[in-house]
Amino acid sequence: MGKHVIGAAADLPPGKRIIVTLEGRSIGVFNVGGTYYALRNSCPHQGAPLCAGTVTGMTLPSSPGEYLYGRQGEIVRCPWHGWEFDLTNGKSIFDPHKYHVKTYEVRVEEEDVPHVETYPVTVDTGWVIVYL
Repeated sequence: MGKHVIGAAADLPPGKRIIVTLEGRSIGVFNVGGTYYALRNSCPHQGAPLCAGTVTGMTLPSSPGEYLYGRQGEIVRCPWHGWEFDLTNGKSIFDPHKYHVKTYEVRVEEEDVPHVETYPVTVDTGWVIVYL
């Protein structure tokens, strides 16, 4: 898969997602606490638009009678039948060895800024002056 620029990092703040079509594939890109993840926007159960589902957390292993909730923002729930997948690796929550969603590498790269010739500017008694 080639390199595709989907937008500025500032346009995808933590907790947000964007769904894009790249090379004919629908892909969801998520910002989870400043780390970006991308997965195929198709639930392996029946092909639902997975990335349009609710992003949530999950209960964690704990002692009997104790309920711990964590991983907020790392789990996406299919909007059709509620299957849950880990955004960080694409694996199913209920059967990670059997079901998974394709993940893609995401990077934030510095923008190549073209060289622009600039001139010094000063403000002198309320007038803006450019020196050439």
